[in-house]
Amino acid sequence: MEHKKIKTKSVIYTVLVLLGGFIMIYPLIWMVMSSFKENNEIFSDASSLIPSHFKFENYSNGWAGFAGISFSVFFRNSFIISIIGTIGAVFSSAVVAFGFARTRFRSRAFWFVCMLITMMLPFQIIMIPQYIIFNQLGWVGTFLPLIVPSYFGGAFFIFLIVQFIYGIPRDLDEAAKIDGCSYYGIFARIILPLIVPALVTCAIFSFMWKWDDFLGSLLYLNKPSTYPVSLALKMFADPTSISDWGAMFAMATLSVVPIFVIFIFFQKYLVEGISTEGLKG
Repeated sequence: MEHKKIKTKSVIYTVLVLLGGFIMIYPLIWMVMSSFKENNEIFSDASSLIPSHFKFENYSNGWAGFAGISFSVFFRNSFIISIIGTIGAVFSSAVVAFGFARTRFRSRAFWFVCMLITMMLPFQIIMIPQYIIFNQLGWVGTFLPLIVPSYFGGAFFIFLIVQFIYGIPRDLDEAAKIDGCSYYGIFARIILPLIVPALVTCAIFSFMWKWDDFLGSLLYLNKPSTYPVSLALKMFADPTSISDWGAMFAMATLSVVPIFVIFIFFQKYLVEGISTEGLKG
């Protein structure tokens, strides 16, 4: 009797999880299937997932882009911004996190709290001051406003890496000092190899946020040739004429492929990095 109750609970739990998972993934499935539909079919029968006939031309039409610029240019711009920005964000955050976790300096707790407070500031608060600064520097219209700030660390990444470093025994640092390692040597030879899961986690989040960033691109980029994918997708929606929704959904489907691939290959590190367990002494 008890075995039947456990089995029933397991079946109910599995059904509820599958149902919840389907509800969460349904918008993505709808987007993918809509990328094969005619424009008039996408919204006329939105409840139907399967197209009456598959229109593969949506992908070729979407890839052709607009204003003589193909989507390969937009994907290239997104990769440039995301990859270079991610490298800077991860490395600079690791350096700052090592300083907070392993060095002692006056007002360390105060500055750490100040760093955490910056996570609570909405982007809209610093948007105008940042734009004025970047405009005076002559960076508006280039990738620099979207890349350079990443090289000064990110509060969330610093906090995540600090917690991971706390789990690494200080005995390793002391042993390295006895062997003649400086702080730089300890960071490069001891800490960095041990915090790879946290670094990969930060890289995944940074790449995803950079790739999906729409507002920053809208603020600082004013030429179609510099648009990333997130901004270029908006160009398919033209309120003054007929919008090519099929092509837009086709390119939106392609735009999630890099994120999906990165998650599939690095999900193990993502789980380890978020757990922030490090090594236990």
